[in-house]
Amino acid sequence: MQRLVYQQLIDWKNSNNRKPLILNGARQVGKTWLLHELAEKEYEKKAYVNCRKNDIARQIFTQDFDVERILRSLRAITGIDITPHNTLVVLDEVQDIPEAIETLKYFYENAPEYHVAVAGSLLGISLHKDVSYPVGKVNEINVYPMSFQEFLLAKGEDEMYKLLIEGDFNVINPLHKKYVELLRQYYYVGGMPEVVDKYIQTGALQEVRHIQNDILRGYDRDFSKHAPKEQVPRIGMVWRSIPSQLFKENKKFIYGALRKGARASDFEIAIEWLVDAGLVYKVPRCTKPALPLSIYEDLSAFKLYHLDIGLLGAMVGVDPIQVLVASTVFTEYKGGMTEQFVLQQMKSAGISPIYYHKTDNSRLELDFVIQQSGQLLPIEVKAESNVRANSLMRLLSENPNMRAVRYSMLPYKNQGQLTNMPLYCC
Repeated sequence: MQRLVYQQLIDWKNSNNRKPLILNGARQVGKTWLLHELAEKEYEKKAYVNCRKNDIARQIFTQDFDVERILRSLRAITGIDITPHNTLVVLDEVQDIPEAIETLKYFYENAPEYHVAVAGSLLGISLHKDVSYPVGKVNEINVYPMSFQEFLLAKGEDEMYKLLIEGDFNVINPLHKKYVELLRQYYYVGGMPEVVDKYIQTGALQEVRHIQNDILRGYDRDFSKHAPKEQVPRIGMVWRSIPSQLFKENKKFIYGALRKGARASDFEIAIEWLVDAGLVYKVPRCTKPALPLSIYEDLSAFKLYHLDIGLLGAMVGVDPIQVLVASTVFTEYKGGMTEQFVLQQMKSAGISPIYYHKTDNSRLELDFVIQQSGQLLPIEVKAESNVRANSLMRLLSENPNMRAVRYSMLPYKNQGQLTNMPLYCC
């Protein structure tokens, strides 16, 4: 497979200001695979240590922070002569030995010539309270599920991918039906690498769903293993509620949907745990579509999106015929699947921060609002070809210098302030 984030890893290797690397991301998004690829393609040697249930590795990192001693020990257990610049030291499942994360600070300060990269679930990295996180002493790269563009590459649709990157709509528009068919497949399969690989190799839809369900069960087990015991039931309630929250007309997260009389204070920790674990994306409301967006952030109102559109479909048991055959795939579920797709594409592209806008006394609602090139960019998402949006047009008429993007099932069309883009071009 080809992961577009791989270029960031090469840039890290070649950087003059390189620090030890932490590869962030939820479980099963491909962090370990990426580090193996980097080591095998860009280095002469790889010293790999899996920290999961590894008592010897635990002894190495829990004694002290003597980098020379640690390097001698790593050479001994890996059988690799770790040397500067040409060896990649990979510490995997590092959440099981949080002290190894703290050690990165001392590699940066005392042995910066060594290339060290760690991978581990955010369940262990971000939430461990007993170890000092090496703020400012590490580089971090976020890994997300495979984007639609990466899905195209995995399927061997290199030319279709290149057309999207080049943005030549004179060629893209006649291929609209083929792009829609590929997008349907992505809606069902999603971007989890193991799932994509199985689909590419076999095309077996039920095997795809089986792997998706296995991944979901693994996340459930992680709740019990890593989360504070008193929060586990609440984390499960929030996690299981995401589809129903997304598939309603008003997608704002409603605590009362979890249980009668529920309040923010009851579930704040559970939500932040899922966010820090990389399993959900939190999109807060901004009260005014103006820059800087952070000034207008409303911490009490937000929408929650899933890690992956394929896993979201598996959670609700979406039937393959609904996605791959029926003409209503993009209009079912109140547009929730389509918003999930657009949000997921933006996260994969590294766009941050992302907000939505809705005012209490106005009909104006913007599905997403981001900053791009120093400008505010409203984004409207339509799950079908009916794209009337009087409120958005009114906003643009009141702000002549503002530009907006609308994603829908219509082909590309430039309308001055508003650019209509087909969903597959997101």
